Amino acid sequence: MKNKKRFGDWGEKVAKNFLERKGFRILFEKWRAERGEIDLVAREGDCVVFVEVKTGSSEQYGPPELRITERKKRQLYKLGLAFLQRSEELGIEAESYRFDVVVVDGTPGDYQIRHYPNAFYL
Repeated sequence: MKNKKRFGDWGEKVAKNFLERKGFRILFEKWRAERGEIDLVAREGDCVVFVEVKTGSSEQYGPPELRITERKKRQLYKLGLAFLQRSEELGIEAESYRFDVVVVDGTPGDYQIRHYPNAFYL
């Protein structure tokens, strides 16, 4: 892949397809609020799932999942709260929520997917 954005977009598409095959319903892709973006917002049963997608093709910087810093977790938590505060106007009922991480590790011809439900709590 030639550039970082296209590579990340590819990883998010792979993650979306993976989650849909597992029975998740994707509600939003790249949901934006003042503080940033949630890669995917999905529903699994009665649970709203905020999904951070990490795509990597090299171990040079370590496994992609290790790139989710405490600062990033706090940002995702704030974004999740902003989403929940708007859930009624978005037409989404949320009985519960969680933060998952999906890692797409490799290249389009050769990759692995790792899914971490309830990846972190704050």
